Amino acid sequence: MRLEIVFLFLYIDNMKTTIDIPDSVLQELLDNTQAGTKREAVLTAIEEYNRRKRMAAVADLLGTFENFMDKRELKATRNTD
Repeated sequence: MRLEIVFLFLYIDNMKTTIDIPDSVLQELLDNTQAGTKREAVLTAIEEYNRRKRMAAVADLLGTFENFMDKRELKATRNTD
C-alpha cells in the first residue's frame, strides 16, 4: 500500500513523501489510534514517538543537576516571600 503523507512545518512548508507501509501495520495503527484517516493515524504515531523521545531525554537528566534545591530549601524560600 502506498501512502502519501503531508507534514506541516510552521504552517508554511509542506513535506510530502510516499512510503510503503504493510497493510496489517497500518490497520493496527488505525485501530489503536482510532483515527478517522490514515494521515491522522500516522501523524498521531509520529507525534507520540517524538513526545516519548523528549520525555526520555528529560528522564536522562534526572539526578544530574548540581546545587538543585531540595523540598526543604524550596519550602524555606517560599516562606520568606
